[in-house]
Amino acid sequence: MPNVTVSVPEDLREEMRSRDEVNWSAVMRKAVQEHLRKLAIADAVAEKSELTDEDIEELDALVKQGMGEEYELA
Repeated sequence: MPNVTVSVPEDLREEMRSRDEVNWSAVMRKAVQEHLRKLAIADAVAEKSELTDEDIEELDALVKQGMGEEYELA
């Protein structure tokens, strides 16, 4: 199996070192597999979508506007 190097901040590395019982390779492998699964689902949904780039930009603007309003209320 090939090796992959992952960079993490020093504080995270220290916390990981304090947990020798954890197989961090397995944790990373599962996290990558799960992320790839979600990307595959998103690709499948996007492939069937009939939205145009213009539609997507309009929805993006509406979502960002709504989020901005929500945070202003908080």
